[in-house]
Amino acid sequence: MDETDKLIKQLKRHEGCVLHEYKDHLGYSTIGYGRLIEAEKGGISEAEAEYLLLNDVSKFIKEASQFEWFEGLNEPRKAVIVNMLFNLGLYNFNKFLKFKQAVASRDFEEAAKQMVTGSNGGKSLWAKQVKGRAYELAKQMETGKWQQS
Repeated sequence: MDETDKLIKQLKRHEGCVLHEYKDHLGYSTIGYGRLIEAEKGGISEAEAEYLLLNDVSKFIKEASQFEWFEGLNEPRKAVIVNMLFNLGLYNFNKFLKFKQAVASRDFEEAAKQMVTGSNGGKSLWAKQVKGRAYELAKQMETGKWQQS
């Protein structure tokens, strides 16, 4: 075991690992092995944010793969599903029943409509919350082509 390994082992023992945000003994937002995440204390680096994003994308691809219709989609449409799961979480994504039915039956025009239309015929709550994101993803679902903003 080299010196860095010894240091890492010691830091892990001293800091402990907490896998959610918590306040340290001075009241600073912290995560993991004592990593300060408050902006004025350094926040996280772009590389760390990228690492977290890649882990999350892998998680949501795995979740998306549980739907039998997912593998039959082209890459831009698969990306819509993963993007929505990322934003909504599986529990809220599963509330889009008519959307999922439309995707399963490959009615992508209807799926796109369901993404942005609420039960009352107006905007869906999700579309109101995420605004342009919902319309970009709906267009991507409908056309099967990547959309650029």
